[in-house]
Amino acid sequence: MDYLGLMDWQQITALGIVGVTASLFLYARFKPKPRAFNFKRDTHCGCSHPSSDGSKSSIVFRARKGEPNQVILKIK
Repeated sequence: MDYLGLMDWQQITALGIVGVTASLFLYARFKPKPRAFNFKRDTHCGCSHPSSDGSKSSIVFRARKGEPNQVILKIK
């Protein structure tokens, strides 16, 4: 506390900013990793992944500058 008593408001503010920045860096370094993507849990549509039921289908989106957009549905 003696050290803080010798500091003026600008030094205390600068020390606070450094402390907040250091704590944000430490949080980013040690935060828990996000869980892996699960199709059933994360899409909430109730459908299963296309490869799990044997049918193979895909949707292809194409958009290029100067050309019309295309959406192609491939069902095999």
